[in-house]
Amino acid sequence: MAWNEPGGSNGRDPWGNRKDEQGPPDLDEVVRNLQKKFGGLFGRGGRGADGGGTGGGLGGVGFGGVTLGVLLAVIVWALSGIYIVDEGKRGVVLQFGEYRDTTMPGPHWHPRFIQTIEQVDVEGIRGIDLGLRRDEALMLTQDENIVDLKFAVQYRVKDAKDYLFNVRDPDMTLHQAAQSAVREVVGKSKMDFIITGGRAEIAQQSQVLLQEILDNYRSGLVITSFNMQDAQAPEQVQEAFADAVRAREDEVRLKNEAEAYANDILPKARGHAQRIREESEAYKASVIARAEGQASRFLQVLAEYQKAPEVTRKRLYLDAIESVFAGSKKVVIDAQSGNNMLYLPLDQLPGRSGQPASAAPGTGVAPAGGMAGRFGGDNVARDELRVREDMRRREVR
Repeated sequence: MAWNEPGGSNGRDPWGNRKDEQGPPDLDEVVRNLQKKFGGLFGRGGRGADGGGTGGGLGGVGFGGVTLGVLLAVIVWALSGIYIVDEGKRGVVLQFGEYRDTTMPGPHWHPRFIQTIEQVDVEGIRGIDLGLRRDEALMLTQDENIVDLKFAVQYRVKDAKDYLFNVRDPDMTLHQAAQSAVREVVGKSKMDFIITGGRAEIAQQSQVLLQEILDNYRSGLVITSFNMQDAQAPEQVQEAFADAVRAREDEVRLKNEAEAYANDILPKARGHAQRIREESEAYKASVIARAEGQASRFLQVLAEYQKAPEVTRKRLYLDAIESVFAGSKKVVIDAQSGNNMLYLPLDQLPGRSGQPASAAPGTGVAPAGGMAGRFGGDNVARDELRVREDMRRREVR
C-alpha cells in the first residue's frame, strides 16, 4: 500500500516513525532504509522468491553497505582536499613529490594523497647575526690587520619554489654566503677606513655581493637590510688603536682651528693689501698730477721769461727770498729809521717759543724764518741781547 493512501502508512513516516511521536528516529532503522534505497539504485536490491526481505551476501544489504561506505569515503576524501593559504604566504603544490603549482592566499582544493601542500611565508622578515662567534668576528684587512666586526642581516623569501627545492638549507646557505661576502669586501679595504668612516660603504658592498651569490644559487631569498653593528680592533690592541683614534681626532680639530684662523685673517690681509694698492694708485696719480702741474707752471714761467727776462728774473728772486725767510726765527730791526717806541711780542722772540716769530702791526719788524738754525745758536743769543739793549735805551730816552 502506498504511503500516501489512507491507512497505508499506519501512522508512520517513511523512516519508520509514527507521526504522533515527537522523538528522534532510530539510527539503525535509518541506515537500513538507506541501504535499501542504494541497493535499489544499483539494481542489486529486491525481494526474494517469497517476496520478502533482501538477498544475502554481496547482492543484498551487504553490497549496499559497501557502496554507501565507499560513497561516504569519497565525500570525506573530497572535503579533506580543501585547504586555505594564509595571507602573506604561498602554497606550493607537490604531486607525488614533484612541483606542480604555486597558489596564492585564499581557499583551494587538491586531491589528497595525490598532491601535498607546503605553505611558505614570503612576507615575514627573518634575520641572522654575524660575528657572535670569535671565528666569525675576526677578519683580515687589506693592510694585513685584524678587525673585529659584527653584522645584522635581514631577509625574506621572494620565491617559494626556489626556496624549497633549489637549496637544501637556504638559511644556513645565507649565513655562510654572508660571511664569505663580508670577508671579501673587508679583505679589499684598509683597517682605518673600516673602523672610521667606511662602515656604511662596507655594509652596502657586502649586501650587493651577498645578493649576487644568493641569486646565483637561486635560493629564492632577497636581502632587505645589511647593517654593520660594530667595528673595532682586536681586544689585545684596542688601547693602542684608541690612542690613534684620539690623535686623529686632535688632528681634525687642529685643522679646523687652523682653517677658522685662516678664514679670519685672510680676508683682513686681502682688505689691507687692497687698501695699500688703492693708496699706491692714489699716490701715483697725485705725483703724476703734481709733476704735470709743475711742468705746466714751468712752461708758463718760461713763456713769461722769454717775453720779459729782467722782470721775471727779479720776481723769481723775490719769491725765492720770501720762501726762504718765511720760516726763519731771526728778527731784524732797523733802529735808526724806526719809531722811538717799539713793542715786540716777547713770547714769540727767538728762544722764547717754538712758534715762528711775527712782528706786531706797525712796528716795522719783518718776520724771520729758519735762518737761526743755519747760523748757529750763538748768533741767535747775541741778536736777542742786542734787541733788549736797544729797548732799554729807548725807554731811558
